[in-house]
Amino acid sequence: MTSPAIPPLRRPGLFTQLAYGFGGTAEGIKNNGFDYFLLFFYSNILGVDAGRVGLALLIALVVDAISDPVVGYWSDNLRTRLGRRHPFMYGALVPVAIAYFLAWNPPSGLSGNDLFPWLVGVTIAVRLAFTFYEVPSNALAAELTADYDTRTSLMSFRYFFSWMGGLSIQILLLFFLLTPTEDVPNGFFNLAGWNTYGLIAAICIMTAVAVCAGGTHRHIKHLRAPSLARKLTLGKIFSEIFETISNKSFRALFLATLFGLLATGISATLNQYINTIFWGFGPKQIAGLTVAVYISAILALIVAPMAGKLFGKKRAAITIGVFAFTIAPLPVILRLFGLLPPNGTEALYNTILVITVFDVALIIATQMLMGAMVADIVEDSELQTGRRSEGVFFAGISFIRKLSQGAGVVTASFVLAAAGLSQGVAAKAPTEESIRQLGIGYAACLLGAWTLMLLCVCFYRISRESHAANLAALAARDGNEPTP
Repeated sequence: MTSPAIPPLRRPGLFTQLAYGFGGTAEGIKNNGFDYFLLFFYSNILGVDAGRVGLALLIALVVDAISDPVVGYWSDNLRTRLGRRHPFMYGALVPVAIAYFLAWNPPSGLSGNDLFPWLVGVTIAVRLAFTFYEVPSNALAAELTADYDTRTSLMSFRYFFSWMGGLSIQILLLFFLLTPTEDVPNGFFNLAGWNTYGLIAAICIMTAVAVCAGGTHRHIKHLRAPSLARKLTLGKIFSEIFETISNKSFRALFLATLFGLLATGISATLNQYINTIFWGFGPKQIAGLTVAVYISAILALIVAPMAGKLFGKKRAAITIGVFAFTIAPLPVILRLFGLLPPNGTEALYNTILVITVFDVALIIATQMLMGAMVADIVEDSELQTGRRSEGVFFAGISFIRKLSQGAGVVTASFVLAAAGLSQGVAAKAPTEESIRQLGIGYAACLLGAWTLMLLCVCFYRISRESHAANLAALAARDGNEPTP
């Protein structure tokens, strides 16, 4: 018996792909602000105790992580004339902008620790509002098309605009808004600059959400309907969620995301130490490395779809990942063996600059491919459960991303402690042994975390051929034909 043919697959055009991808700008701006600046803003600028700021962020993070699977399951089963995803996206349009604006424009009558209740409330509001946008909009990638390569293109645009949005707003803040004045000689303490950043970022976020929702609106009539209506109890809901996430390929990506985020946290936390203490770079040189990431994002947008089409997503992600995560700590390892130019030379800076551009490009490309791999789990799971569960899958990845966010920071703190370095100690110059221990800890932790991530990806089971087989089996089932 021959296998049933796969029905023609819809492939959204470039405009739809760009509109969908542009929605990632909102996530990039929010993540950049919350991950890099919010703690500094409330503790150093507004005077809230750093421990209380950390507690507020932790409370909001836990609430947010719990809300992800709830919103994911809800959007999978919603029945409206606007489909399953767009009501959430349109509903979040204004709240995400207002909440983000308020995060950077607190009431003028409050100061110091009196801002703690406000910070808890506004961070929860930001994260919840974004959950109602992020989870359904990310899940939309698997609904817009079932085509193997087009999904890679969609997620590549998504990650591209996320990186570009976060990077652009960071450069705007640091180079143009936090400027010194006569009254505030240190630009970092220019409160008006932070307030303006909140306004501009909120407008950009609202624009990105509107473009994503509006640009994909005409596809609503083609999107998949939810499963047949059934009586749902709390026990039934959680039973279906756990049945869905028991998919082996999902578990592989779930754990891969965990280890990947561990590496990201380590890298982000230690990056300033590596740039300033290990390499001896100044502010202008570090700024140059930051701006160079624009080139990295463009290269990744080219590399990821090409590699996915040539080798398949899993093989491409592993191959690119091996190169990316070997190159990242390689300069540090070479320096430990005395094989790089000395600090303070143009040759060293140019070497690190070139390596950074290509390495970050490969890292972003790996993220793009792994994001597209999540979308292909949907049909595999549908054959097992009989339900479309895009929201639950993307919510699961979002869930582990948020709950494991601090793990890399904790690991990095152990590296700093072992090296005898402290964030609060600047007067005492680090010894050569401390710098050496920093390099060893940085390289070893990154290589370990990324190796575990790639090992987990190896257990992902869906290839181009198996994805095609899943589509054919679903076509046969929906056509009341026997599944081969």
